[in-house]
Amino acid sequence: MRYFLGLEVVRNDSGILLNQRKYILDIIKDLKMKNCSEANYPMCRGLKLSTETGLLLEQPEAYRRLIGRLLYLNLTRPDISYCVQHLSQFICQPRQPHMQAALHFVRYLKGTVNIGLFYPSDSVLDVKAYSDPDWGQCAFTSKSLSGYCVFIGSSLMSWKTKKQRTVSKSTAEAEYRIMSYTTSEIVWIVNLLKDLKVEVPLPVPLYCDNRAAEHIAHNPVFHERTKHLDIDCHYVRDKLQEGLLMPQHVHTSEQLADLMTKALRAQRHKFLC
Repeated sequence: MRYFLGLEVVRNDSGILLNQRKYILDIIKDLKMKNCSEANYPMCRGLKLSTETGLLLEQPEAYRRLIGRLLYLNLTRPDISYCVQHLSQFICQPRQPHMQAALHFVRYLKGTVNIGLFYPSDSVLDVKAYSDPDWGQCAFTSKSLSGYCVFIGSSLMSWKTKKQRTVSKSTAEAEYRIMSYTTSEIVWIVNLLKDLKVEVPLPVPLYCDNRAAEHIAHNPVFHERTKHLDIDCHYVRDKLQEGLLMPQHVHTSEQLADLMTKALRAQRHKFLC
């Protein structure tokens, strides 16, 4: 396979590269942005988009079609996961500021058309995961935004940006909820590898940058930090006791899932990519 539904596959002895270069170029061509300047980051830090501010678009279908294409682009571009999630919240009544942010996003894509996912042929088959929330990030509901990414060796296999179902009362609670989501993904990937007769070294490290959440996972005693958590969130502790995973601390500067939860400075964004 070399090209399938906008997905390009390049393989050699060192591994496989997946990207959507032609798909991005088609988006740029359709928007008549071939001569536009490139942007160093997908979304400005501190940008506050609202469902009520700005003039309504005369042709909202153009915005909806663009967001739909960007959602499909997320297949090989985890670096745009946060921005696509954020912009897709406004497809019901898109306004001019939303379209301007989306077009800035396309300028970023123009400068990064060759970025993709590389899967080396000599990668080890151990699993590791990163999880990170942005507490109370949603301006409309105060719900936290969660992001995770799961690697097999040095190969990125799974990632997601997702708004949490309920409001968290603390950063520790938000962190613990995304640890629960990530644990479910780890269990699925480990079981899939077992079906393929691949032995995964256990426990799987789950990297987070919140000490309180790590302590909650290890400490079976309920206290004021845990009384608001749903019972299903203690799924993390069960899997820890089974020896499937081990929460580990990672410094915020090296938290890869940070890319999934917020707009970052150009230098920071490039480093995490």
